Amino acid sequence: MDLDDLPLAEFAFPGPLRDTLVAAILTGAKTSTTGLLVGYECANEPLPEVGQLSAVVDSAGRRVAVIELTDVRVVRLADVDLAHALGEGEGDESVAQWRAGHETFWHSAEVREELGNPDFTVDDDTLVVTERFRLVRVV
Repeated sequence: MDLDDLPLAEFAFPGPLRDTLVAAILTGAKTSTTGLLVGYECANEPLPEVGQLSAVVDSAGRRVAVIELTDVRVVRLADVDLAHALGEGEGDESVAQWRAGHETFWHSAEVREELGNPDFTVDDDTLVVTERFRLVRVV
C-alpha cells in the first residue's frame, strides 16, 4: 500500500479541532466519525465504502496514519446512537452532548461556506453519514 496513492481522510478543518481529532485517532480513542450527506452531494463526492483505506492528514497536510472503514451508514441525525457518539472519541457522555458539539460545528461559518448556504441548519431529519473505522498504521 503506497500512502501517497490513498485518498485523504480530513477531519474537521485544519487547526486545533483537527489536531485533537487526529491525536484521538492515533491513540485509538476515535473510531468513528460523522459527516453531512449534503456535504458529499455539494462536493459531488461518492459516499465512502466499507473496506476503503484512507490516509489521515494533520493540520499541516502531512499523512500521519492509515485507517480502514469498517461500517458506513446513512441515518437521520436523530437516529445516531450512543455507541457511535462514544466512538467519536471526543469525550461526550451522551448523544445530546455529542449532538450539541456537532451542531456547533455544522452551523459554523466554515461549514456554511463550504456548503454554499449561509443559513444552513440541521434538524432531527438531517441525513448524516456515520463511519466506523480501525487504525491500520501510524506513519
